[in-house]
Amino acid sequence: MTGKSDFTEEEWKTVLEGPPSAGLIVIASDRGGSIRETFSMAKAYTEARKQHGDSELLDELVTAKPEMDHTRYHSPEELKQGSLKHITDALALLKSKATPDEVEDYKKFIVGLANRVAEARKEGFMGLSGDRVSDDEKTAITEIEAALQ
Repeated sequence: MTGKSDFTEEEWKTVLEGPPSAGLIVIASDRGGSIRETFSMAKAYTEARKQHGDSELLDELVTAKPEMDHTRYHSPEELKQGSLKHITDALALLKSKATPDEVEDYKKFIVGLANRVAEARKEGFMGLSGDRVSDDEKTAITEIEAALQ
């Protein structure tokens, strides 16, 4: 099994930044609801702690506080591109050190977190629309999934 001890401090920071980067991409994709969406990202970590299975990598990942310096970006587009790079860098690193199953679990965690953030608030007039995820959020999730390929 792969764990935190298999990475340098800088490498581990890269692995840790992948999931919250995906959440930020979704939050930034559509105006409004960022507080609720941010809480949903934290809740995704909490729930993952209970459901991670036998993965030492995911266990150590979800017990770490999700952190990311979003102040280094000056526009939503810059945040999206930088965050997608965090995701691809983390994935490349994991592919070189982790098992294929651990890599797949990491990808699933990121996509699940992105979906949870997108579903955190209802779209439409006063939240009465039947579709909970906006088109911009769907596009963001598609871009995240593409970065994970």
